[in-house]
Amino acid sequence: MSRLPLLGLAAAGLLLLVLCSTAPAANETVDVLTIADTTGDWGFPSPYAHYSRGPGYVRMSLIFDTLVWKDQNGFVPALAEKWEYLPDEKAYVFNLREGVTWNDGQPLRAQDVAFTFQYIKDHPYSWVDSSVVKNAEATDDSTVKITLTKDYAPFLDQVAGTLPIMPEHVYKDVSDPANFKDAAALTGTGPFKLVNYDKTQGTYLYEAYDGHYQGAPRVKQIKFVKVSNEMSAAALKKGDVDAAAIPGETVEDAKKDGFTVVEGSHDWVAKIMVNHMKAPFSDPKFRQALYYAIDRQDLVDTGLRGFGLAGSPGLYASDNQWYNPNQEQYAYDPAKAGRLLEELGYEKKEGSQYYTRVSEPEAIELLVTATTERQGELIAKHLDQAGIKVNLRSVDSKTLDSLVGEWQFDLALSGHGGLGGDTAILNKVVLDQKSFNSARYDEDPELNELLESQVEEIDPAKRKELVDQAQELMAQDLPALPLYYTNSYWASNDLVSYYYTYGGVGSGVPIALNKMIFV
Repeated sequence: MSRLPLLGLAAAGLLLLVLCSTAPAANETVDVLTIADTTGDWGFPSPYAHYSRGPGYVRMSLIFDTLVWKDQNGFVPALAEKWEYLPDEKAYVFNLREGVTWNDGQPLRAQDVAFTFQYIKDHPYSWVDSSVVKNAEATDDSTVKITLTKDYAPFLDQVAGTLPIMPEHVYKDVSDPANFKDAAALTGTGPFKLVNYDKTQGTYLYEAYDGHYQGAPRVKQIKFVKVSNEMSAAALKKGDVDAAAIPGETVEDAKKDGFTVVEGSHDWVAKIMVNHMKAPFSDPKFRQALYYAIDRQDLVDTGLRGFGLAGSPGLYASDNQWYNPNQEQYAYDPAKAGRLLEELGYEKKEGSQYYTRVSEPEAIELLVTATTERQGELIAKHLDQAGIKVNLRSVDSKTLDSLVGEWQFDLALSGHGGLGGDTAILNKVVLDQKSFNSARYDEDPELNELLESQVEEIDPAKRKELVDQAQELMAQDLPALPLYYTNSYWASNDLVSYYYTYGGVGSGVPIALNKMIFV
């Protein structure tokens, strides 16, 4: 089959609001397309060397293809022109396209696909769980059979549609792929090749690979440049860039100026990562006290100027199809936060407005970045009013992720996308022990079992029941503290027709940069 429905995705939450559109001719050639990015550097765009966040994956995906892909409606063929699932064998059979070549001119072989699946077992790839794959076998030069260790409902989304296929003739002798940054490391089958990457300036320049199997891309060059969020709308209006993510308050002006704006769903969540490996954060009641003390609606109204939704303890936004309303909501209640702290033995010493406990520091530290410092100040204000003293520490985003990954923090204001994709995202951000985006929380056996069961459940209705139960337990345990979901707007001069991918790019990246729009 060449197109399958994306099992279990929140269809309603993935509808695009097209505020205005004037699509260019499908065959019109674009010489150079310049795209703004607020961060700039997302790492060397090879499978293992790019920075492990959504924009880094997108940079890499321009060069490397997967077996299947997604457009705005669902799965579409990529390197595989058709595929089928053999339930009795728990195996997928993929039939590869003919005539696909790597950008060094070598032909793609089924052996390259089998090699890639074995390679990620030997060299773990952070975006794909290789443990669900028992074996990958090239049955002939154009057919691959992938046998799974168990039923795995999100296989197409999380594995076949996310894993970049790598050339055996390049990577077979590479033992340290994260530090393999030679030109050969960028040998892919994707529609573009890298011309220049400037880490310091945070710029990328790609050129079309005219030998791509879908034909020569109509966009001949793509340039990524660093532009702050505050300046993105102005850069678009001045003609410095052709497309950019813009703040919500600039949307109406952008429309009046004739730009096309598309709106995504609430697939990106800001949350407080909590170091539950040490006291007092290891106690769920303390985490609950923190959550009651934070005014999430104020973070939306004041910090986001109304362009977002307040966070839900079970992770999913209230307008997501997977959202379970029957969970503890933790309405803002600083007095209740105080009562919970008192139950834990905290008290306010004479002359102090802050709760303390013997042998514990008076203040806790909250890590923020330059882009989240404003929200951090609001959170500190909320906690201060509840008698919890917080010191802010601003670091760059890579340092924050590193400190979280090494458990060298108290609290950290972070976030991630993926909530519009398969519900396997819950396993990734709760149980995964390797990702800095994950709470790495496995202290609740019942929650563990529910999450493991839901990815093996093929029946959508039964899976929904399991996900509902998991959200209720997450709301009790609070392995992390979801704060808000940002509204996302993408504006362009319409040289190409942008859209937010159904379920997110790859395994759920909520960015309006699907490589298919350039082809």
